[in-house]
Amino acid sequence: MNSRHCLSALILLLPALVAQAERPREIDYEASVIANAASGEWAPYMIGSWNDGRVTSASGAWLDLAAYKKLDLSSRFSWSAGVEALFGAGTKAPYERWNPAESAFVEHREGQAPTRLLQLWGEVKFRGVFAMAGMRSHRSLIVAQGLSSGDITLSDNARPVPGVTVGFVDFQNIPFTRGWVQIEGLLSYGRMTDSRFKENRYNFFNDLIASDLMYTYKRCYFRTMPTQPLFVTVGMQAAGLFGGNTRYYSNGELAERIDRGFHIKDLWQMFFPMEGSGEGFYKGSSLGSWDFRADLRLRNGHRLAAYFEWPWEDGSGIGRRNGWDGLWGLEYRAPRETWVDAAIVEYLDFTNMSGPLHWAPGDHNNTTITGSATGGDNYWNNDVYGPWSNYGMSLGTPFVVAPLYNADGHWQFAHNRARGFHAAIEGRIAPQWRYKAMLSYQKAWGDGRRPQATGLHDTSAMLEARWAQGEAKPWSADLKLAFDAGNLRGNNFGAMLTVRYSGSLKIK
Repeated sequence: MNSRHCLSALILLLPALVAQAERPREIDYEASVIANAASGEWAPYMIGSWNDGRVTSASGAWLDLAAYKKLDLSSRFSWSAGVEALFGAGTKAPYERWNPAESAFVEHREGQAPTRLLQLWGEVKFRGVFAMAGMRSHRSLIVAQGLSSGDITLSDNARPVPGVTVGFVDFQNIPFTRGWVQIEGLLSYGRMTDSRFKENRYNFFNDLIASDLMYTYKRCYFRTMPTQPLFVTVGMQAAGLFGGNTRYYSNGELAERIDRGFHIKDLWQMFFPMEGSGEGFYKGSSLGSWDFRADLRLRNGHRLAAYFEWPWEDGSGIGRRNGWDGLWGLEYRAPRETWVDAAIVEYLDFTNMSGPLHWAPGDHNNTTITGSATGGDNYWNNDVYGPWSNYGMSLGTPFVVAPLYNADGHWQFAHNRARGFHAAIEGRIAPQWRYKAMLSYQKAWGDGRRPQATGLHDTSAMLEARWAQGEAKPWSADLKLAFDAGNLRGNNFGAMLTVRYSGSLKIK
């Protein structure tokens, strides 16, 4: 673009820029004090999950500070920015590490850093598109945030990954469809920053540890007209890890190291994975899900929804051949706040694509066996890039036990062959009081390469009471009581109290 075109574009944007400059800026802020305690080594499942990795320690005290400016969706041009940081201290959990000098495993304890930058972003939008740089909490367009077990590809469970994202601000009408079909999508590239975190918790005895990884996420959804009594959302999420380096250990000895680094062409090869572009087959580790949601509005204002997410990994599962694998859910919403104004129930199954058998002819030179068997793709684990996690927490569903909770230092999803259910309800019991209750059960059989002959089980539950001073008043608080019971997550009881002060400032 030459200088004349740049000047023309600036002249066209000038009225929007002037209008933005004349408007007062409204800066929202929050300050929260968090205190938690538990009987186990980590916070119970339903306290440590769905909070962007804020609190996973069994016990601790934290100060959470945040400030942000929202987008003005009524304006053609707008911008937003935000920052959130956490300060405090928590207990440390035990991890095993191989000590070559002693030829034995030794225990060391690791905990959450006392100072953490959780979110930091800047974003601009023009009409219906946006560009953002930084790290920001993720929200799902399929499952109910705060009630669901979590989006199985990318949820609000782990700390967000820093990077650059472009996409549509929200669902946009597709031309010539008169609003009957809308599109939403985004594309993100980033870099993982948890290499040292993994080093401190890995056992350095077996399997692998991958560092300095690059990250990508993209999605595309189509939605029918949402003002109709029945409307449908359908599409795909696709994510992946690439670049970096990998070290393989066998019986405490470094067996192999592979340094891949980062190359500009990697961005294209991860956008359109092509055979022969990567480690003997395809570039990187690709995973995602086929997603569907149908919403029905009833005449009395009540609303029902049915949804599913079908996982796939490295191509296997893109064609629907994995039985009931995936997340299946039903959701209810009341027309107004009442004793039960929202409820969901979900069935989760991840047992078909994490089996013990896998054979791909392309993985073996000069083989005479041309058939294939794709039953051992090992959900959210990869033989080159490791697990789909950030700072030990699953980037997708927290239903499957994340690497953070492996006290033996095995840095993988150790129990991804799992199935079970999740249910949740919430409502208002008084003008200033709300509640939420959640319950889940699962049984797991290890993974495809380390199967458990007899399944491990877990029952988890949580009850939350939330108090708010009132509309436009600054004080609020919530108390969570939760427990885990069984031999999968262990027996654990815990509580967390959060006291929050929030407000806004207008700056000319």
